[in-house]
Amino acid sequence: MTNNDVLKKLRVALKLRDDDIIKILSLVDFRISKSELGAFFRKEDHPKYMECGDQILRNFLNGLVIHLRGPMPKKKENITQKKSND
Repeated sequence: MTNNDVLKKLRVALKLRDDDIIKILSLVDFRISKSELGAFFRKEDHPKYMECGDQILRNFLNGLVIHLRGPMPKKKENITQKKSND
C-alpha cells in the first residue's frame, strides 16, 4: 500500500474534503496548494499524478492528531524541582 493509498483511505474514512486536509496540514505549519493535493488523489497513469512522500503523510498524520484530539497542553514547570532548589 502506497502513501497515496493511505491518504485516500483516510480521506474517505474521515469524510475529509480538500479544504479540510489543507487545514489539517496547516496545524503543523505545512503549506500545500489544492492542485498539489489533488495530484495525490489522481490515478497513477494520469499525467499530473504525483507520489505522496513520507514527509507529507507524516505531517498529515501529525496534524490529524491535533485536529482530532486538540493541541497538546503546555508543560508546566516541575514543582518538585522548585522544592529541591529551596
